[in-house]
Amino acid sequence: MGIFLSSTSVKGAFNTSTYKPPPSSPKLTSFENGSHSSYAFLVLGMGVILMSDKMDEVPPVDRRLDKILFDAYAPVVIAEHIEVVSQRKAHMKLIPLLTLAVLAGAFIAFGAMLYTVTVTNSGLGFGLERLVGGLSFCLGLILVVVAGAELFTGNVLIVMGWAHRKVSTKALGRSWALVFVGNLVGALGMAAMAYWSGFMHMGGDAVGVTALKIAAAKVALPFDVAFIRGVLCNTLVCLAIWLCFAARSVTDKILAIAFPITAFVALGFEHSIANMY
Repeated sequence: MGIFLSSTSVKGAFNTSTYKPPPSSPKLTSFENGSHSSYAFLVLGMGVILMSDKMDEVPPVDRRLDKILFDAYAPVVIAEHIEVVSQRKAHMKLIPLLTLAVLAGAFIAFGAMLYTVTVTNSGLGFGLERLVGGLSFCLGLILVVVAGAELFTGNVLIVMGWAHRKVSTKALGRSWALVFVGNLVGALGMAAMAYWSGFMHMGGDAVGVTALKIAAAKVALPFDVAFIRGVLCNTLVCLAIWLCFAARSVTDKILAIAFPITAFVALGFEHSIANMY
């Protein structure tokens, strides 16, 4: 305002209506009569105001490089989170629980189907073939975790809530039983649809031959061997779920799943829900 008033005063001081030059002096130019000076002061004032506004602005914070976004949750925080989720899972209503369990069985079957195609006539050699096959099987648990479903082998972690007496034995048994049945229904449904879709006839029936060989090898296992392999498999599955609780993004969860699941497949352990398919 001071600058604006100053410009007005200057304009008044050079007003040609009150100032008459002597006859001998030439006419004043527009610059000399103060009009340009008024505009100069006005522009200067506006510039100062704009600069002051820019100085008052708070620069935005770039959260992309925030360190906390790259740090995993601490194990203590993971354990607390799992206990809270365990209570919610153990008391889920019947219809949503069964629906999500059926979906989980189907999701794991998708991973098993992809695994079967991947290892059929691969020619990669024993170790590399199992590694690539294990990586392809990860699709199943990725769908379960990211899309959201109830898988028996992952829901074993509800036992943490039970151990801290936040989930009753009755609620724990109910959840495990319903989820197991739902997983079975989903897996069997996918097996039927895989047969009707002609999936087994891919590669000149090569995929079907591979599936039969896998099934024959599994049912031929002695009980104690199959049981121990199942325990080892579920250990890695629970570790994969545990690591997912440490993640802060979908990408983190996928990476957390990849290594433990690839490991149990490559090592030849037995996944109870995948074996249903």
